[in-house]
Amino acid sequence: MQLSICTISFRHHLVSLENIAEWARCHDFQGIELWGVHARGLETQPQYDAKWIKDMGLSISMLSDYLPIVGDARDAEEKCQHICRLANYWETSKVRTFAGHQASQLVDVKQRKTMTHRLHKICCYAADLGLDVLVETHPGTLADTPNSIIQLLEEVNHPALKLNFDTLHVWEAGEDPVAFHRRVAHCIGHYHLKNVRSRDQLNVFSPDNVYSPAGCRYGMVPLLEGAMDYHRFLPEVLKNDHATASLEWFGNDVKQTLLGDKAALDSVQRHIRMHS
Repeated sequence: MQLSICTISFRHHLVSLENIAEWARCHDFQGIELWGVHARGLETQPQYDAKWIKDMGLSISMLSDYLPIVGDARDAEEKCQHICRLANYWETSKVRTFAGHQASQLVDVKQRKTMTHRLHKICCYAADLGLDVLVETHPGTLADTPNSIIQLLEEVNHPALKLNFDTLHVWEAGEDPVAFHRRVAHCIGHYHLKNVRSRDQLNVFSPDNVYSPAGCRYGMVPLLEGAMDYHRFLPEVLKNDHATASLEWFGNDVKQTLLGDKAALDSVQRHIRMHS
């Protein structure tokens, strides 16, 4: 498995991409998941590009943003073109997005048809540029429950549509991540890995809390120390050498936690190989 860190983990830190990349390289990560906000901010710094990141021994594993599938069509088209252009600039083939910002049960049939049609158009545009569109499994979106995720894949019906399999959020929806992973493995383009101390603290990952500098971080825990059982799930992913994943850490002590999680993953992977 190829493992990345996320620049969003450093969203409240005064640190450069060069510093992040140097640290990632020194600690044997393979890639960086670049947040769209950061990608746009780097447009005025042409010294940072795909060649530079490759010379560092890394790659941009995914460009993560939020492509609008509701609202003004022209604004949505311009943002889609901008993000896809940035993905090409960084020579990544993956653009992450959310499937709207409403829970699937709150979206009526007409609204859903409009949203999935917009998502299909985004996939068509991205595919022409050699890109996949990865919809994240996430609460408060059309990809918030297993049934809605399967329905979304069928409705959009485009080969460029893939899943960013956020394991914790699948578990949050009440599904067995191992069982659901086996149902959709052929559609997964990337994984997000994170954990929580207990199920009743899942709201710590709500966007309003995560993006706030004053947000609560209590309940965010290292990968193998939380309520979701990654010991069951990880063998499903780690046996695939071509899988790509990001450690999505939003809490404090970023570098120390990422190093601890990477060491834990390496240990699990060694165990799997010894017993395979």
